[in-house]
Amino acid sequence: WFTDTVLKDQDGRELRFYSDVLKDKVVMLNVIFTHCNDACPLITRKLREVREAMGPELARQVTFVSISSDPLNDTPAALKAFARKQGVDGPNWLFLTGDKANVDLVLGRLGQFLPSPEQHSTQLIAGDVAGKRWSKIRPDAPPAAIAQRMQLLAQPLAGR
Repeated sequence: WFTDTVLKDQDGRELRFYSDVLKDKVVMLNVIFTHCNDACPLITRKLREVREAMGPELARQVTFVSISSDPLNDTPAALKAFARKQGVDGPNWLFLTGDKANVDLVLGRLGQFLPSPEQHSTQLIAGDVAGKRWSKIRPDAPPAAIAQRMQLLAQPLAGR
């Protein structure tokens, strides 16, 4: 369903969206673009707070995935600089870009049909991919509440 479309991460590595990014993982997906001055930096910082609220053990089990809605401008280097500026350039956080057609296909499968980068949804998508359990989360929810939702999604991982 999600396609195995090739995208690039903030380090320039080519990753297949399903096989390399999603398969058998618990993920938190969101859409950003690096020249955004309001919602994107705010939500990225909120997700940093969510990761901190999770604690180190749970944070290691969750992969954060920020997909660019502006692949024509958001190169891997631009994504890397954005991640650094937001204090989230570390393990378990992928910033993805790529050919516009590939990014559009991935975003379309996530229900993000975008006439322009600024029109992306700010909704967060949390998923236990193997368990086929998905949830949409409002970005204005408290970090502790989002962390608790992620903990519920990650619980079955211990039994796999």
